[in-house]
Amino acid sequence: MVDEKQCLFCRIARGEIPAKKVYEDGECVAFLDINPRNPGHALVIPRKHYETLLDMPDGETGEYFRSVKRVAGLVKNGMNAQGISISSSNGQAAGQVVAHLHFHVIPRFAAEGPPGLESMLSSKRLDDKAMDQIAQAIAKASPEPAAMQDFQPSAPQPRQPAPRPVQAESAIRAAPRPTTAMNKTEQSKKKRDGEDEEEFESIDDEISFDF
Repeated sequence: MVDEKQCLFCRIARGEIPAKKVYEDGECVAFLDINPRNPGHALVIPRKHYETLLDMPDGETGEYFRSVKRVAGLVKNGMNAQGISISSSNGQAAGQVVAHLHFHVIPRFAAEGPPGLESMLSSKRLDDKAMDQIAQAIAKASPEPAAMQDFQPSAPQPRQPAPRPVQAESAIRAAPRPTTAMNKTEQSKKKRDGEDEEEFESIDDEISFDF
């Protein structure tokens, strides 16, 4: 558990640390991310300290999501964006860095990619039997955080690893080199009457490549 007195986002919510706020109400605060994925990238946090969405009581989630929706509209219109990506990482395994619930609201533009944040994860190959198991396990599970650790789905079949790229320097070393079949300069000495000079006749080098 993170101490609320030391929590970065709690301190922002209390006004102890400055932030570029774009929205706030009695329950939530929204401010610009200091490492934006796009200009206008905002974080929406509850004023109360909850580490993940699963820790927030049901009675408070409705107002929180309404605030997320309000901020999404503000960001989209304020940045003249064509779309909005909304995401939240819950837990270290999901990539959560600050242990205080927050949603990312990111303006998206038609000229950029990828089209969806979910494309950051590669798709997994699961057979029909595994899909049935997973569907049943989720349907029967409890939504409480502690109970969600009971089910461990079988690992998906891994994709074949992509061939390792060859370093440019190694490729250069491995590449076939041209071999030069050079005819030695034929030297013919021609004696001329009354002269001791020597005349050389050179033949053009002939280059061939072995592949």
